Amino acid sequence: MRIITSKHIDEFGMYLQNEERAAATVEKYIRDIRAFSAWLGEEEIGKNAVLAYKDHLIENYAPASVNSVLSSLNSFFRFTGWHDCHVKTLKIQRQIFAKSDRELTKAEYERLLSAAQKKGNRRLYYLMQTLCNTGIRISELRFIDADAIKNGKAVIRCKGKMRVVILTAPLCRMLKGYMREQGVTSGSVFQTKSGKPLNRSNVWRMLKDLCESAGVSKDKVFPHNFRHLFARTFYSLQKDVVRLADILGHSSINTTRVYTMESGAEHRRQMQKLGLLRY
Repeated sequence: MRIITSKHIDEFGMYLQNEERAAATVEKYIRDIRAFSAWLGEEEIGKNAVLAYKDHLIENYAPASVNSVLSSLNSFFRFTGWHDCHVKTLKIQRQIFAKSDRELTKAEYERLLSAAQKKGNRRLYYLMQTLCNTGIRISELRFIDADAIKNGKAVIRCKGKMRVVILTAPLCRMLKGYMREQGVTSGSVFQTKSGKPLNRSNVWRMLKDLCESAGVSKDKVFPHNFRHLFARTFYSLQKDVVRLADILGHSSINTTRVYTMESGAEHRRQMQKLGLLRY
């Protein structure tokens, strides 16, 4: 009888780590496999069971989330050699406009900064500005360290890739002042009380605690949205998607295009400026 065992999951996790997948990716894949195993119960794994789970996902989750889980499962099936269990992902029409209910605006970003100042949370105040002025991923925050501030650039090493992120002079001056306040002379600029670099969960929790006082929806306030705001702002000024892809560390411009999508309202305003109607 073919079932998922703890040994299967542990070995799959080791395989992903050996493939140098990011820790968050490994955690996500393992979580998806465990969820499928729990849903399956004592039933034997087969194509029909996987298709039934796919239907369950479609009924309860957005298409992109469904495909994300199916990607995890298919990777696991390739690893175990259960190729007959592989299922197709959903075909999703490319989204043209960004969802305004999830898009963090510059005005909302400013309100978050003001709220952090009023609360006296200088760490979060400077952290948000660092994310929004560099476009880095939250997993890359640890590379913003004392040496990076000194040299005006951060060398990001992640997923077997390396890129250089330029830090502007005003940002460096700001962070140098913060480091003096905190007594940080080496290592990561943004640290926990024990001196370890802040991680995703630390930052996520601090941001959610800030939402109410800032008057910004919690659905809009998460670390990756600062990266999106940076990308949209850069593109609105430069109109250079190739350069933006390099700055963000994307290997495909198609990925970058997601970051530059306009809201439907913005697109409507631009269309009205064409002047092609005659009354």
